[in-house]
Amino acid sequence: MSAFRSLSRAMVLGLLRDRTAVFFTLVFPLMFLALFGALLRDSGPASSTIVQIGAVDVLDDMPADQRSALSDALTIIESGDRDQALEDVREGDVDAAVWQDADGRVELRYSAADATVAGTVQGLMQSIVQGANVAATGQPPAFTLATDQVEDNSIKPIQQLTPGLLGWAIATGAAYMSAFTLVNWRKKRILRRLWLAPIRPSTVIGARVGVSLAMAFLQFAIFIGVATIPYYGLSLSGSWWLSLPLVACGTLAFMSIGLLIGAWAKTEEAANGALQIVVLPMAFLSGSFFPTDGMPSWLRAVSNVLPLKHLNESMQDVLTRGASYGAALPAMAGLLVFAAVLTAVSARLFRWDNA
Repeated sequence: MSAFRSLSRAMVLGLLRDRTAVFFTLVFPLMFLALFGALLRDSGPASSTIVQIGAVDVLDDMPADQRSALSDALTIIESGDRDQALEDVREGDVDAAVWQDADGRVELRYSAADATVAGTVQGLMQSIVQGANVAATGQPPAFTLATDQVEDNSIKPIQQLTPGLLGWAIATGAAYMSAFTLVNWRKKRILRRLWLAPIRPSTVIGARVGVSLAMAFLQFAIFIGVATIPYYGLSLSGSWWLSLPLVACGTLAFMSIGLLIGAWAKTEEAANGALQIVVLPMAFLSGSFFPTDGMPSWLRAVSNVLPLKHLNESMQDVLTRGASYGAALPAMAGLLVFAAVLTAVSARLFRWDNA
């Protein structure tokens, strides 16, 4: 235990003395959470803006309560200049222009530059026209549709941001600390001294794992502490505590990546380059910064084999979606198997010095 405590203390002091490591391990990921959380804190559903030119019966005759309900999704600006309105649509200043012909036909003009906005505007106007047609017949509609979201109505962007950015922070910290410790200690011949000293390899490994887990739990505490303050408003689900064993399993998985790179690399520069190539693209492909739903199918297939993707999704499930063991246990098992395989490969490549 004395050797374990001494090694753990040396590793912690080495990390704290390296201000760059502290910044990129703790401060840098937290900056992303604070920045994105502040930028998206008040974001809501996107609202489309259309210019109404002259009288349009389906809009003018709309009951006040329906128009009020529509205001969250559609902003209507009245104008008498059709040419200017169409020019504004072309330039992207507004989303569409609408007017009514003498024969009662409603004309809608939109830009195809943004297919999402164009589809939204068309859908809204079609709904308005169909509603007006039903009202004109005086007959109740044969079918009605009731919609609502599956999440709580108070869902906020911070619910999506926190698990992904936390997963990225854990991956970065665990991989970088294990890789740089291995490379630096080999370069300074500390590993060789430990090899010759009366210290068992399990003690060295245990100290490294213990420090990495402690750092990961510290990252978790800081992230959750910041995200749950009223300004950001993260709401934890009932089984949020399952994220703690997920953090531990994720740390071991990304420690194994760091060990593999540390076993291969001879210099800090080589280790840093390899880590950048592995960890940063994995973060983008795993949904740490944005959802992966819009990716091409082949890229989603690549994403599905990445350990960070499963860590992020499981963290999301247990932290904010109310999931329990069914979401956490398969991910933990997969991360531990991944860690075991890469650790075995790292052991085959391991060397005590650069000679």
